[in-house]
Amino acid sequence: MSASVSPTIAALFPDALERQLVDLRRAIHQHPELSFRESGTADKLMAALTAVGANEVTRVANTGVVARVHGKNRNAPVVAVRGDIDALPIQEATGLPYASAVPGVMHACGHDVHATWAVGAAALLAAHPAEGDVLVVLQPAEETGKGALSILETGVLDGVKAIFGGHVDRRFAVGQVVADEGPLAASADMFEIELLGAGAHAARPHESRDPIVAAAAIISALQSIVSRRLNPATPGVVTIGSIHAGSASNVIPERATLSGTVRAVEQQSRQLMLNEVRQVTESVAAAFGVQARVTLDLGTPPIVNPAGPVAWARQASATTVGAENVVPLGFLNMAGEDFAHYMESIPGCFMRIGAREPGAAVIPAHAATFYAAEQSIFVGAAVLAECARVASHAVAADR
Repeated sequence: MSASVSPTIAALFPDALERQLVDLRRAIHQHPELSFRESGTADKLMAALTAVGANEVTRVANTGVVARVHGKNRNAPVVAVRGDIDALPIQEATGLPYASAVPGVMHACGHDVHATWAVGAAALLAAHPAEGDVLVVLQPAEETGKGALSILETGVLDGVKAIFGGHVDRRFAVGQVVADEGPLAASADMFEIELLGAGAHAARPHESRDPIVAAAAIISALQSIVSRRLNPATPGVVTIGSIHAGSASNVIPERATLSGTVRAVEQQSRQLMLNEVRQVTESVAAAFGVQARVTLDLGTPPIVNPAGPVAWARQASATTVGAENVVPLGFLNMAGEDFAHYMESIPGCFMRIGAREPGAAVIPAHAATFYAAEQSIFVGAAVLAECARVASHAVAADR
């Protein structure tokens, strides 16, 4: 195993298990599947979980997988660890020998590693069990924000007392772990605006009710939500990501559409910004004599890591990688993560796991050149397994 993984972690993975996990990651990476289409990935994961000694390996939510790893005391509370498994519609440009063989689809967010380290955690827990049973959740469709909800709807997590997950991050070196209390990811809500006016010849704009001019004013006005309506101490984002209108340079169209996203790290500011998107849009549209239809699509809530599970995760991480490698995030992450849906009903902690080789470049997720260092598999597996042990012991002691 690479020297970038500590001897403590390397000792947890016999050669056969190390090879099995590397082969699994590469197979998943080479054959990526989009959200709710992960049938082949699920088959690979079911076989791998069975091979490492997990029990009750079952398909759930169509393309998801849940396995149970028995604890020392079958009557003790159950905890869970989660890995997500879906890919993105991006053409890979990494040049890896195991690069995607599926045109236009790749693991550009590291879910191939997340899935693999969940299997690795199962193997470590089978060898050295937690106090109670641990559910290993391989979740589909994180990229659409719908996968966690689909798992919760099955009821397989009913009664689970704590849940842990993590995300690879090339801003941090292999062996570093972020387990911060407080906001770690933002809510991710979407909106679509349809503007209905009246078309006319571009040379006679007075005969129209121009939705393009209205759209321009709305785009500008929406930027005042964060700068003028939100408390400056509260993070927030309102972004227009697309605008579509017209088909010819000499025609004023009847219709224009805009779409965008709202990001927040607390529920109050989230609701304020969503309300303002609707109010600002409708008011500005009315001033330009066009009709506005605003559709809000609520996505994932923010992740706000609570103190108790963070303490368990930090203890587990310090034991695994050393306290000096438990590092702060150092910035506010406004990207979304559907692990937040679990944390609405289950205490938990979501971490960032370093995935950059020593001296290598930072590569942003969702880029065509993104990949996670292979060694991060073993760090993630070891940290998640130890999180499960620490939490299981703590929850059992509090009964």
